[in-house]
Amino acid sequence: MAEQYNNNVVEIRRTILKLLAKLIIKDELEEKIDRLPFEMYKKDTPHTRCCVHKARAVAKYMTMATLGYNIDDEKDEFDPLSHYVHLAKQREESTEVMLTVVDEACSSCVKSSYIVTNLCRSCTAHPCTYACKKGAMTKHEHEQAHIDTSKCINCGLCMQACPYHAIIFQPVPCEEACPVGAISKGEDGVEHIDPTKCIYCGKCKIACPFGAISEKSFMFEIMRDIRLGKEVIAMVAPSLGGQFKEDYGKVLTAIKKLGFTDVVEVAKGANVTTEVETKEFLERMEEGAPFMTTSCCSAWRNLVQKHIPEMAKYVSTTLTPMAYTAKWLRETKKDAIIVMVSPCVGKRSEAHTNPDVNYVLSYEELDALFWASEMDIESLEPTVLDSTILGHGRGFAMIAGVTASVKATAPDPSMIHDLVIDGLSKQNIRQLKLFAQKGEAPANFIEVMSCPGGCVNGCDTINNPKTAARQILPTTK
Repeated sequence: MAEQYNNNVVEIRRTILKLLAKLIIKDELEEKIDRLPFEMYKKDTPHTRCCVHKARAVAKYMTMATLGYNIDDEKDEFDPLSHYVHLAKQREESTEVMLTVVDEACSSCVKSSYIVTNLCRSCTAHPCTYACKKGAMTKHEHEQAHIDTSKCINCGLCMQACPYHAIIFQPVPCEEACPVGAISKGEDGVEHIDPTKCIYCGKCKIACPFGAISEKSFMFEIMRDIRLGKEVIAMVAPSLGGQFKEDYGKVLTAIKKLGFTDVVEVAKGANVTTEVETKEFLERMEEGAPFMTTSCCSAWRNLVQKHIPEMAKYVSTTLTPMAYTAKWLRETKKDAIIVMVSPCVGKRSEAHTNPDVNYVLSYEELDALFWASEMDIESLEPTVLDSTILGHGRGFAMIAGVTASVKATAPDPSMIHDLVIDGLSKQNIRQLKLFAQKGEAPANFIEVMSCPGGCVNGCDTINNPKTAARQILPTTK
């Protein structure tokens, strides 16, 4: 996955989150939100859009998504942002669609195609013309080669044949990044996400260089419930330990200072997942199953459900760490508002189907709330970490963390022959489909994680994944 923590699109998205969080914290959202796009882009403010009006329009729709709405929810383009705040105050249910395309920002990518560049030397051999089987490649004497797009099928044979590397493939970044073909251009030239195909891995959001793909947020509802005095409990994913430069215990204290009644580590549920998954693995092996895959990654489960149904019988039925933690909390806190603090959009999709979880707050949103609250995290007293959590529960944040946990729990680790799928790329998905179709694999325990490096590299993380992993390691011992 592309590094999402250091580019201009990320800065714009996080600026919107911070300005929105500030209005929420000050309880001035409905009163002042219509000014937000104008505060971001004054007449003399540098921007990368064609004009300041375009920049403001994009900011408006990104803000609308951050308020928890799909861009398609817009009924009248003259409705101000304050109108959607008013609706959000009355909102009780959300849809399963967690990603939305800002059409105002999605207008600069041409359809994926092969292009002849000026590196073409008009060579005598014409290898590109002979390579093309559809007659799409033409060349006249002393002229550069030309591709007839009406005949081209994007096979790439011409590019492979060119000795000068003069033919290039110009992709649509979001389409190229999506491993399941869930996003494509409509007749209006704007990308559209097919919810029946989308696995909510977040790769399209990170790949888009124009910031056209936004993630729905429920930051407003969470802070509203805190303000209303409700019992609101934060469940923090194991990868949170590597996101901030301050001590992990102090970050947990900072979350409480935002108004959360309590903070619980999802690593507690990860320990349960390890125990149950280890037991299930041993039972399946005794029954003669060829292999079993892990089940904690939401995007992986979505992939199986929507694209590889034949793999379902090989996926562990063990619940995710989030599910176990929420279930435990719900048994004792029946009426509490339970919020998952998460590194990815995948958990939003999982939470939507889990009655024990009310909302999901991303790391980017948490960082915005800290900023808006002018939180001095370093000055806080650290929360004492839960001593009942075994080290490997926090290790779920890194790739191979689940595997290491199961091996540490199994009575005979040597019986576990593992294979780690480090990221759901198109190539890895083809490999997994082959395992499912053949009913055999080169290992009997397969860990699958959507994000390369694990949850520390989720689409909503705010720190370099390698740095985050190093920060978490001391707490996993």
